[in-house]
Amino acid sequence: MLSTRPDGKIVRGLAGLPREGPVLLVGYHMLMGFELGPLVTGVLRSTGIHIRGLAHPFMFSKTSEQLMPDSSAHDLHRIMGAVPVTPVNFYKLLSEKQFVLLYPGGAREALHRKGEEYKLFWPEQSEFVRMASRFGATIIPFGAVGEDDICDMLLDYNDLLKLPFYDVLDKRLNEDGLKLRTDSTGEIKNQGMHPVVLTPKVPGRFYFVFGKPIETRGREKELKDKEKAQHLYLHVKSEVESCLKYLKEKREEDPYRSILHRLLYQAANGSDAEIPTFEP
Repeated sequence: MLSTRPDGKIVRGLAGLPREGPVLLVGYHMLMGFELGPLVTGVLRSTGIHIRGLAHPFMFSKTSEQLMPDSSAHDLHRIMGAVPVTPVNFYKLLSEKQFVLLYPGGAREALHRKGEEYKLFWPEQSEFVRMASRFGATIIPFGAVGEDDICDMLLDYNDLLKLPFYDVLDKRLNEDGLKLRTDSTGEIKNQGMHPVVLTPKVPGRFYFVFGKPIETRGREKELKDKEKAQHLYLHVKSEVESCLKYLKEKREEDPYRSILHRLLYQAANGSDAEIPTFEP
């Protein structure tokens, strides 16, 4: 994990993260949310900060437990404090000065199609800026890469639709859930839940970088203006894209990207030894 200090310098570790809330972490949602476990536990272990996620309502429904092949991960996220993504929950968490995790791309981003890895599927209009400014929250854009180092997608949603009788399962998975993005247009409107079929690869490594903190404290009146809020929203999105680009390029310099090299390092230095990575 890397973070960015207020002066713009990227450093190893999480020295660039604020230690007091409210903080809004906004970033890219990996395929199947693979980054969630390492992200939440990594930050908690390093800083003691407990991140509260705003999650798709499907994670809290009985349908997910009955129909999905493995919904046990949902239990872990709930235990770690995830709550359904609603305006009320968003308001409550920020008012309590929590560290809140938000994925504007939602299920469409986490259940992307073949060839869409590291592509953002955000709404065109700002959603979170004015709520964040209401509580003077610090916005932290972040990127996470590594999904393409652990698996390949064998069947995506478009492939599943071609299978006999899949439409029955598709309808059952989504008929009871709260509909999200109903007022959106384009791909972001497709927030339905569905499985994907993956083939594993020899594991690579996950990389996280938290961007430069963006302060909204004292800007509530300014950001009530829709145009200014939209400008900040697009800036946050651009920062997330820059984080992804940075990590994809820099991981090529990591001598320990291969799991074999990491295992050899730990064999020589102890299983608890922190494995080095590229120079920021």
